[in-house]
Amino acid sequence: MIAIVDYGMGNLRSVEKAIARAGVATLVTSDPAKILDARGVVLPGVGAFGACMENLTSRGLVATMHQAVASGRPFLGICLGLQLLFEQSEEFGPVQGLGIIPGKVVRFGGAALEGLKIPQMGWNRLHIRRSVAELEGIGDDPYVYFVHSYYVVPANPGVTVAATRYGVEFTAAIAWNNVFACQFHPEKSQAIGLRILENFVRRVRAS
Repeated sequence: MIAIVDYGMGNLRSVEKAIARAGVATLVTSDPAKILDARGVVLPGVGAFGACMENLTSRGLVATMHQAVASGRPFLGICLGLQLLFEQSEEFGPVQGLGIIPGKVVRFGGAALEGLKIPQMGWNRLHIRRSVAELEGIGDDPYVYFVHSYYVVPANPGVTVAATRYGVEFTAAIAWNNVFACQFHPEKSQAIGLRILENFVRRVRAS
């Protein structure tokens, strides 16, 4: 069973349906015990960074996220669920994040973005930098779906496994120990996204 973390924000149902299509039972829950009992954990996210951190804190889920990652079980972060893993965000901030992965979250800006709409909304190409289990079988430079105004800047560039260019090149996916997290939405990325979720499910079953 895979636990999808419910902290009162995010596209929980679309994530739930997409993972179910990958062939595994899911549970949308804010119960720390049930999250820590699951074989895999998904942290989705849509909304403002600060509000999401407030909700995680108010529901007692900050320590749960640290424990889930430290347990070694497969952990998937999606969109804001990627950003929350980092130390802080510029969004209405700085705002402190979970601090699981060193680095920060910054807003698109500068001359390179001239003429481009913010947020980035739509399909863009992934440039695979390093092979990891979640990215197996998706082909070279596939297109996936993004909706975001901010992106992560890891302190260790080595955690970046895929990048995308939107005026500037930015980290689109990271892998660190048992964590895989992506800025794009696999649940909205059709066949490529489903394959990524199937790969994650496969890793959960093997754990």
